[in-house]
Order: sequence, then C-alpha cells, then structure tokens
Amino acid sequence: MPRNALYASTVLVLAVIAAVVSFAKGNWYGVVWVLMAAVASNIAWYHLRKDRIARRAAAAPAEQR
Repeated sequence: MPRNALYASTVLVLAVIAAVVSFAKGNWYGVVWVLMAAVASNIAWYHLRKDRIARRAAAAPAEQR
C-alpha cells in the first residue's frame, strides 16, 4: 500500500470517528468531519488506483517477452 494512501486512510478513519463523536454530542460541526472524510477517501482511492496501474504497467513489458 502506498504511503500516501495509508496516511489518507488513517485520516479517513479519524475523521469518521470525530464525526460520530461530534454528532453524538449534538454538535453540527460533524458535517465538516464528514466532508474531510470524503476528501480523504478520494485521496486514498486515487493513490491506490495509481499504484495498481503503475504495477500493471511495470508487469506488462515482462509478459510481452
């Protein structure tokens, strides 16, 4: 797993926990945490997909030989 994807996943989990705690206390600032979780999720998926494509591209020339 790429390091940036790991960091983004960590931020995602922490943001979701913060949103749950915030909403449980009746605070509407949880909306900001939900938005942060959405951004972190997109960053994690981007880096995972980018890594997967790079691995396939690196393996492709070896298969053509």
